[in-house]
Amino acid sequence: MQEPLLGAEAPDYDTFPEKPPPSPGERTRVGATQNKRVFLATFAAVLGNFSFGYGLVYTSPVIPALEHSLDPDLSLTKTQASWFGSVFTLGAAAGGLSAMVLNDLLGRKLSIMFSAVPSAAGYALMAGARGLWMLLLGRTLTGFAGGLTAACIPVYVSEIATPGVRGALGATPQLMAVFGSLSLYALGLLLPWRWLAVAGEGPVLVMILLLSFMPNSPRFLLSRGRDSEAMRALAWLRGADTDIRWEFEQIQDNVRRQSSRMSWAEARDPHMYRPILIALLMRFLQQLTGITPILVYLQSIFDSTAVLLPPKDDAAIVGAVRLLSVLIAALTMDLAGRKILLFVSGYAMGWGPITWLLMSEILPLRARGVASGLCVLVSWLTAFALTKSFLLVVNAFGLQVPFFFFAAICLVNLLFTGCCVPETKGRSLEQIESFFRTGRRSFLR
Repeated sequence: MQEPLLGAEAPDYDTFPEKPPPSPGERTRVGATQNKRVFLATFAAVLGNFSFGYGLVYTSPVIPALEHSLDPDLSLTKTQASWFGSVFTLGAAAGGLSAMVLNDLLGRKLSIMFSAVPSAAGYALMAGARGLWMLLLGRTLTGFAGGLTAACIPVYVSEIATPGVRGALGATPQLMAVFGSLSLYALGLLLPWRWLAVAGEGPVLVMILLLSFMPNSPRFLLSRGRDSEAMRALAWLRGADTDIRWEFEQIQDNVRRQSSRMSWAEARDPHMYRPILIALLMRFLQQLTGITPILVYLQSIFDSTAVLLPPKDDAAIVGAVRLLSVLIAALTMDLAGRKILLFVSGYAMGWGPITWLLMSEILPLRARGVASGLCVLVSWLTAFALTKSFLLVVNAFGLQVPFFFFAAICLVNLLFTGCCVPETKGRSLEQIESFFRTGRRSFLR
C-alpha cells in the first residue's frame, strides 16, 4: 500500500477543503521571495544551537588540561572530570523542563532570547573559575540554556518555514550545533581553556541582537488571540508581494480547532499520544546511540587509543566530518525524505538532525510547547546517565564495552524507524496533524 504522505492526497485527507491551495505555478513564483526572510529569522534563532554545540563539547579539550593543572583548586580527578562532563546534561534536562512552561508562556522567540541570560552567566563563571564549584555551576547554566534552546528553536523554525524548505531549515539547528562544536575544537588548538569560555559569549550576544528584529511565530500569536500581529508576522516572513491569505486561514483554522489546552483525558486519544510517544522514543533512542558521551570525552577517547595524529587534531577532524554530513542531510532530506536518511545514513546525516526536525513536525499544536520540553527532558536525563557513567565503565571494563552497547542500540533504531516513524516530506504541519487524526495505520508504516 502506498504511504499516504508520499502518495496523492485522497478526499479523506483534505485538511482544508474550503479553499484550494495555491497552484504549483503560483508557489514557484513566490517561493524564492517568501523564503528569504525565513532564512534570516532561522539564522538568528539557530545561533542558540551554535552556542549549545560549543558548550556541549567544551570539556573535550578542557578536561585533559585540568587533569594536568598545577592549581590544586582546579586539578580534576577522574570522578570530578565525570561530573564536569556530565553536569551540562543535567542543566539541559532542567532547561527542557522549563521549556514546557516558557514555550507557551513567553512564546518560542522570547524563550530563545531568555536562554542568553544563563548562557552568558555560565561562560563568565567558567572563564573566571577559581574552583571546581564555579566550573560545575558554569557548565550547569550553559546546559540549562542549551536545553531550553533545544526545545524552542526546532518548534520556532518549523512554525515559520514553508513546507518546501522546512526539511532543509529543520536541519539547521543540528547543523549549527555541529558547527559550534567544530569551532570549539578548532579554537582549542589555539586558545587556553579560559579564553575558550570567553569566546563562547560572542554568539550569544549576536543572537540576542538579531532576534530582537525578528517576528514571533504566527501560530503562537494566533493561539494567544493576537490575530493582527500574527498577520503582520506572516506577511513579513513571506514578503510583501506574497498573497498570504490562504496560508493564514489555514493556520487560523487549525489554531481555532485547538484553542484550548490539552486535557489529561484528551492525552489518551491516539491522535494525541501517538505522535508524542514517537517523538519521545526518538529522543530516547537518539541519546542511547552514545553521541553525547562520545562528544564530551572525544579528546580523552583519542588519548586512550593508538591514533597517529594528536588527539586535538583528531577531535577537529571528527567535527569537520560531522559538519559536512549534516550539511548533506540539510540539502537532501527534502528530496530523499526523512525516513530514508534514518535508514541509510550515520548519526550526523540521520539520527542527529532528523529526529529534532521530526519532533517539531509531528507534535500536535495543542501540546507542542509542553511535549517538546518533555522530549528534551527525557533526552538529556538519558544523556546524563550515559555521560556520568561512561568514564567509570571505560576505566572498569575498557573502551569496547560501551561501544558494543551503542552498536546494539543502532540496530534497535533501524527496527523502530521501519515500524513507527512516519514520512513527513512536503506536508504542512496542519496536514501532518490531520493524518494522525485519521487514525490510519498505513501512515505509520
